[in-house]
Amino acid sequence: MNRPATRILRAGMATPGRAALGTSIAGGALSALSGAPHHLGHLFRGRFPTVAVTGMTGVGKTRLADRLARRTTPEGSADVGSAVMENRTRRSAKGRGFRFRVVPGDNAATRLGALDQVFHDEPVDGVIHVVAFGHATPRRTAGTSGTASATREEQLAAELEDWSITAHRIAAMAVRRGKPVWLVIAVTKTDLFADQIADAVEYYSPGSGSPFAAKLDELRSLAGGARLSIDVLPVTAEGDKKLIAALETRLAQLSGHV
Repeated sequence: MNRPATRILRAGMATPGRAALGTSIAGGALSALSGAPHHLGHLFRGRFPTVAVTGMTGVGKTRLADRLARRTTPEGSADVGSAVMENRTRRSAKGRGFRFRVVPGDNAATRLGALDQVFHDEPVDGVIHVVAFGHATPRRTAGTSGTASATREEQLAAELEDWSITAHRIAAMAVRRGKPVWLVIAVTKTDLFADQIADAVEYYSPGSGSPFAAKLDELRSLAGGARLSIDVLPVTAEGDKKLIAALETRLAQLSGHV
């Protein structure tokens, strides 16, 4: 066999191998590209975990989320409340932060839909449940005018009812999730009861024997103690920056940012 024929034969014999190698490289590249969105999404979620901000109407959820996101609350909006879920994002110089989902407090279809979204459709990484020790701003019933009023006992009862609805959704999410869920009970408006902060924190702490604590104990039982961590922190959207700083530090710890 002459040399030209040999070269042609070798080239013909090598072609399938080269084609297979090219196919393998192309397949690997396609696999890497198809997996990239998942990896990028996981990386983004690790750097910007999603946090649901829940609580009854009038406790100051939006104002607290604005404070955590370093955003100014528009004048007058704190007295109105929102009927739809609001989003806030906190970014730090180190490329980390949080995505806050503020669930409306009014017991309406939009609120129930928002609860389903953050606890079922797009499960969050953690929850800040805002309470006010009976000092929530009373809201007028839709269609009425004039100044709203409510006793502290009525506000505590409404807060407990609101928490029961949210707690069941948290329990269901914690059972489905493959990793632990964290919950921070943020006792806000502490500037209104500065001499009772310790009593307020105890009231909302698991095992304290209060009606709210009993609901927390029930939640831990439903979700499984290892699947749910609970912190109780006093905070105010006004004044004392140390309380906000303590909450921010704890959020960073819970999210693995520090």
